[in-house]
Amino acid sequence: MSNLSATQTNLTSPDGNNFEMGALDTFPKILRHNANNWPNDISMREKEFGIWNEFNWQDYHNRVKWLSLALIKLGVKPKDAIALLGDNRPEWVWGEVAAHAMACYSIGIFQDSLHEEVVYLLNKSNATVVIAEDEEQCDKLLELGEEIPDVKIIVYCDPRGMRKYDDERLISIEDIYQQGQDIDKLSPDLYDAYVDATDAEETAIYCTTSGTTSKPKIAFLGGGNFVKHCSSYLRADPRKAGDNYVSVLPLPWIMEQVYAVGQALISRQIVNFVEGQETLMADLREIGPNFVLLAPRVWEGILADVKARMMDSTPLKQKLFDFAFSIAEKAQAQGKRSKFADLLLMNALKDRLGFSFLDSAATGGAAMGPDTFRFFQTIGVPLRQLYGQTELCGAYTVHDENDVDYDSVGVAFDSAQVKVINTDKEGVGEVIAKTVGMFTGYLDNQKAYDEDVIDGWMHTGDAGYFKPSGHLVIIDRIKDLAKTSNGIQYSPQYIENKLKFSSFIGEAVILGKDKPYLSAIICIRFSIVSKWAEQQGYGFTNYTSLSALPEVYQKLTEEVEKVNATLPDAQKINKFILLYKELDADDGELTRTRKVRRTVIADKYGDIIDSIYDNKAMVDIDTVITFQDGGSSRIKTQLKVATVIEGASEGSNKSNSEIATSTIPDQIQRKAS
Repeated sequence: MSNLSATQTNLTSPDGNNFEMGALDTFPKILRHNANNWPNDISMREKEFGIWNEFNWQDYHNRVKWLSLALIKLGVKPKDAIALLGDNRPEWVWGEVAAHAMACYSIGIFQDSLHEEVVYLLNKSNATVVIAEDEEQCDKLLELGEEIPDVKIIVYCDPRGMRKYDDERLISIEDIYQQGQDIDKLSPDLYDAYVDATDAEETAIYCTTSGTTSKPKIAFLGGGNFVKHCSSYLRADPRKAGDNYVSVLPLPWIMEQVYAVGQALISRQIVNFVEGQETLMADLREIGPNFVLLAPRVWEGILADVKARMMDSTPLKQKLFDFAFSIAEKAQAQGKRSKFADLLLMNALKDRLGFSFLDSAATGGAAMGPDTFRFFQTIGVPLRQLYGQTELCGAYTVHDENDVDYDSVGVAFDSAQVKVINTDKEGVGEVIAKTVGMFTGYLDNQKAYDEDVIDGWMHTGDAGYFKPSGHLVIIDRIKDLAKTSNGIQYSPQYIENKLKFSSFIGEAVILGKDKPYLSAIICIRFSIVSKWAEQQGYGFTNYTSLSALPEVYQKLTEEVEKVNATLPDAQKINKFILLYKELDADDGELTRTRKVRRTVIADKYGDIIDSIYDNKAMVDIDTVITFQDGGSSRIKTQLKVATVIEGASEGSNKSNSEIATSTIPDQIQRKAS
């Protein structure tokens, strides 16, 4: 390791509120404090059958208490693992806090996890209890049979469809609550004793990593340090009691636990659970949140929806939109807001999206392209970029509200330290960090911990650098930075984000490692491309037939050419194909947090990649895809290899001296400015 070559400045709370919790150093202690002092204040809302059901702090506390008392009576012991399987619901959060009250470990499992993923995590964690959302999740568990021998209790939250089962492990959450109430009446001080005994120094959360290269690891996160980390985050981006937060991202993901559990307990903001992903935008508008955290793919989807609606509007409205947006864009570039543009368009657009009351908004979990970031800033959404890792308790950098830089991920929290080591002549190196919430190890994987943590610093594996302003810029994963056969280095992620700014492109994977030029595998955004095709009068039956239309290829060629116009010559996309299906986490192509698994793509679509670089005009496809319900479909089609830059293959004859421009993102070359 070379000498540490750069250190980042820290944010402090603008209002002086330090959010320090003192002796309230575990989730159960904070919850009890809130229930004792503000019992009737709303803590959560859940939308069900079109109605928002409210839960106050006393409701929250009671359900956690009853869960804890009943499960202990049923045999749960300290240091057991309690698994939570299902969509974002109040019961998920109650189950997590109850686990901590019992001195157990909580582990979240993504609700769309396949059977083998569920088996792996339950057995790896030795979970004895699973709190499952509904019949679908219980089906998944019961089908596993003896594959999950440690699971003794399955608590189901939604009783619909459950009468047909007679498995002795099953028990409804209402029965659990009743048992807990009975125990509480007999021993009213028992639960307080459990809460008082919770130890801030002990591990509380088993949190799964994203698993971009292999099965996810399970990181140990301490309850007290988690609270401290959430407090430091709140000093950087404050909340106040009664603020509304809409829980959208999966709760097993570390950042959703930071917001929906940790920050909500500390700041007493209201957590709102939408009815479903299909009602998300309508529910957002009904709540009018003060803060939202959305993954880049969700922000990209919202942007695509705005563009799609404009496609459906009249020519006059399209011109008004373009006119108002251009005014707002010019004002934004000068660090100002255009009142005229806001009155003409932006205020109405924000209201339509449910963003009228936003004090802050964030994106995290993956990189967002600067063009998408700039769009939301322009319409008046106070969007900030986050950066972090599961192992460091989620995000530890964020933009200051008055210092947003589209290319960067902001600056560090006051309890975090960030450095860049082993820098090259451009100042680019590996980002390392340490935080107060830092993990203490991986479950059954000391070797991985010793490789990742050296002298107390987490080596993130990300390439980055500091701007003179102190902002941290993340380029890409170091292992994903690649070189063409000409020795030109490039960042796939940077180019992919530029492509995904197009509303017609849902996903993209840049190719070119050890190849003479860059190409791309592109997945169309079906909702937008299908609408466009219908307007143009083009016939299609499904995703595969739509993506194969010559007219769609022509439209996507135009979109790629727009991106190429913003890139250096050596970084331009020469060829692309439109994949016959969307990339899917169930097929192992994406992680559950929607990050591309590049090694899987390279292996699974190796014949397609070879055809691109063998200068073939078409690729024959004959394959079977399997759906989540177990059904399958045979796909037999031909993929066209679209050429964007003629004579691409001749580019392989150019020498390094003829291609002098570095293809690491151009912001690196601007960093000194």
